Amino acid sequence: MRRANVAPADPGLAELAPDQRVRRLELTVTRRLNGLLHGQYRGLLPGPGSEPTGSREYRPGEDEVRRMDWAVTARTAVPHVRQVDADRELTTWLLVDGSASMEFGTAELDKRELAVAAVAAVGFLTAGVGNRLGAQVLRADGVRRFPARSGRTHLLALLRTLLAAPRPTPPGDRPGWAPVGPPDLADGLDALHRIANRRGLVVVVSDFLDGLPDDPAQPAPWERTVRRLAARHQVLAIEVTDPRELELPDVGLITLVDPETGRRREVCTSDRRLRERFAEAAAVQRDQIHQSLRRSGATHLPLRTDGDWSADIVRHVHAQRRLAAAPVGPARGGVA
Repeated sequence: MRRANVAPADPGLAELAPDQRVRRLELTVTRRLNGLLHGQYRGLLPGPGSEPTGSREYRPGEDEVRRMDWAVTARTAVPHVRQVDADRELTTWLLVDGSASMEFGTAELDKRELAVAAVAAVGFLTAGVGNRLGAQVLRADGVRRFPARSGRTHLLALLRTLLAAPRPTPPGDRPGWAPVGPPDLADGLDALHRIANRRGLVVVVSDFLDGLPDDPAQPAPWERTVRRLAARHQVLAIEVTDPRELELPDVGLITLVDPETGRRREVCTSDRRLRERFAEAAAVQRDQIHQSLRRSGATHLPLRTDGDWSADIVRHVHAQRRLAAAPVGPARGGVA
């Protein structure tokens, strides 16, 4: 059982019309991010592009082996990777988890609203002349597809559709309801892999709990497909979490509801040992997600519903740019 099912955390925001919410998101992104991120061809990741510009020493755990510059490596006896300029025209593909598991929040935003905010940030930060944005949204009733197109109008239409999508009815409130499996994350990634033919940026926005095995040593079912995507594209995994998924408050007897199956369980949160076990299990689960994303070659950006998501994105972008621009000492053997 993954989480309790609750109402949206910010009723005032939920009551706004989709157009008003889109304008609020656009203002937030442009005001808070534009002043901190500069450059005509800005992006959430610094490369890798396609135009060669030289080589630098290989950084274990950070660089991909497929970018090795074997000629320089052979001359210097030191592993080197190729450096390239970022592509001028970028195609960005989004996979957005809109399943019932995202209908949860106990802070300023719920997980679904935070996912839409992340989509807005990605859209505005990758906007540019010739750049295109496409998306696939996983919902309980199927997959909603948006073809890759350029322009602000296309992005605003995508955001408006995400915000206006009806929230799924809790399973317990549906007469005659029986569990029906919604499209899972692995299926959505497979579909995205089939249509994302041109090298570009792939952004996955999810809680990544879908199908996560109980044994932390086992790989996540979506890990293999993320690795396949990362072999061709830059992959950014935006993990959306809520603080109540990480620890339980001491509020007495509560009823937990799995929003995807309708299963219920009463839990007494006054039990200190229970709260400690929950926090330990949640920490193991999050580490399992982190390790799966790292093994797959994706860049990991965690966002929390109780955090400053715009500041987290800015820090992430700056960290990626510092990593890409970090000076490398002269290569041994006298060859730069």
